[in-house]
Amino acid sequence: MAINLKQIAGMDVKFTKGHRMCAGCGVAIFARELSIAAQNLDMDLVISNATGCLEVTTSVYPESSWKYPWIHNAFENAAATISGVERAYYSLKSKGKIKHNGKVKFVAIGGDGGSYDIGLQSLSGALERGHNILYIAYDNEAYMNTGYQRSSATPLFANTTTAPFGKAIPGKVQPRKDLFAIAVAHNIPYAATVSIYYWNDLISKIQKALLTEGPTFILSITPCVPGWGTLTDDAVSLSKSAVETGYWPLVEYENGVYKWSPSNPKQLKPIEEFLSKQKRFSGLLKNQELVEKFRQDVISNFEKYKKLCGVS
Repeated sequence: MAINLKQIAGMDVKFTKGHRMCAGCGVAIFARELSIAAQNLDMDLVISNATGCLEVTTSVYPESSWKYPWIHNAFENAAATISGVERAYYSLKSKGKIKHNGKVKFVAIGGDGGSYDIGLQSLSGALERGHNILYIAYDNEAYMNTGYQRSSATPLFANTTTAPFGKAIPGKVQPRKDLFAIAVAHNIPYAATVSIYYWNDLISKIQKALLTEGPTFILSITPCVPGWGTLTDDAVSLSKSAVETGYWPLVEYENGVYKWSPSNPKQLKPIEEFLSKQKRFSGLLKNQELVEKFRQDVISNFEKYKKLCGVS
């Protein structure tokens, strides 16, 4: 459903101001865009939120930033919780104990820990069982809530507190886990990657995910100001740069078919444009051999998804 910036500016969204997120946090921007997408569809959401930055900053007792039914979960069980809620809803509705005829989608949200790592088993189970849920992974590429430790979403050669960049070991030496591919491998009807800069693309994909019956999956790049070592106003521009350099290709998977977003660049910008504004890559940028390895890893992933989408 089409939406424009004037509409967005005038909306009283159900993710409210007054949360405790860092100034310029990419997750806060994403949460607002999620709410806009749902409200534009006149759809009710029920949300389970894994422990992490989004949870701790939006639910400081006795206040909440959520005007939705919202459940706090441990790192590992957001997808399991929302699966149970979804089954309970349909069971009670079939027995006439719930009178609700509107559109509703059950949504689980997790960061790196709740999605890539600790919560992967729960996510996999929910997708495999075919629940009518949307799982959202907001990817800030480390365990940011507890002090910037590496996760399986952390990119090559990034500096974190548990994988510091030094002379002996250059930060994280393993490539990122491809969580999008893992989700798609469950033969779900819809999955997509998004960037908070491309708000129209993001809202459109979330709306598709919300309207699709069955399990759906959204993976968003959401820069972390202190964890990435950026300025407070860099999250949106970095989300743009991630796409322009090929670091974060925008892709859809719909009923077995991969689709390439028109927002993807026809020619990649230098990866240094993405790396240079982040202190976590300051050590990497001093080593051209490692920069080249990083570049080739990015290009390889970008070309892999172009090929899957049938783009030459």
